[in-house]
Amino acid sequence: MKVNKGTYRFTVQADELGELPLTIVVSEQGTYQTEFTTTQPNMEGNSKSNFTFNTTLKNRTAEQQLYALKATAPRGWNVIFKPNYKQATSAQVEPNATENISIEITPPPSIEAGSYKIPVEATTSTTSAQLELEVVITGNYQINLTTPRGLLSTDITAGDTKRIDVVIKNTGSAELKDIQLSSGKPADWEVSFEPATIEKLSVGSTVQATAIIRASKKALPGDYMLRMESKTPEVNATAEFRITVKTPLIYGWLGILIIAGVLGGVFYLFRKYGRR
Repeated sequence: MKVNKGTYRFTVQADELGELPLTIVVSEQGTYQTEFTTTQPNMEGNSKSNFTFNTTLKNRTAEQQLYALKATAPRGWNVIFKPNYKQATSAQVEPNATENISIEITPPPSIEAGSYKIPVEATTSTTSAQLELEVVITGNYQINLTTPRGLLSTDITAGDTKRIDVVIKNTGSAELKDIQLSSGKPADWEVSFEPATIEKLSVGSTVQATAIIRASKKALPGDYMLRMESKTPEVNATAEFRITVKTPLIYGWLGILIIAGVLGGVFYLFRKYGRR
């Protein structure tokens, strides 16, 4: 109900008892209503962000009001009201007074990028006010690096080259751009990628690249760890590969020839001197 500033005169009549004149002076124009406002109704961030809106609830009535606080949020969202920095589902406001209420909004972790509106309301049996908040999700950045079969081990001969197919997948909810492929390798090894850079990768998509590994000629037989990394400005993923270095085949043949030579020498000496 809207009441203008001014002087108002009334007459109260009672049957056979007379009349009673009343004068009411309204010194300030106002309305019998509630105001729910904020200076920043929208915020932007990724799906792992928490959004805190600072709002003001004003009771412009002539009576103390106990407001029930509620939000209409999409499924999976969490909304917390904090009147005077304390979590609650209601707020008591004196006549013509205000209460500062912070509203904390947390989106689901797997939410897709987009704009989401969260209506909030403060209500009593006689008055209420609504406020619409907006959260803009820029997306959740996640990336995975593996092989087509998930196998993270192989073997190689010292000095040889081997090609390993790797798979990069966008497991987040935002497009990835400028993906760089790199490696942490043992000393004197060489590793390159084809391609070394992936311009963009849409949500849920995969792309395949090839790691070209050249083992050091001086590598001794045994297991070596090779770390591969896919990296963007927002997120990165690593995979540890176990590379088993085997002895070159020529060394095996040389060993056989040496053994054969020794056995041949023993046989010759046995035949020459064995009967004496």
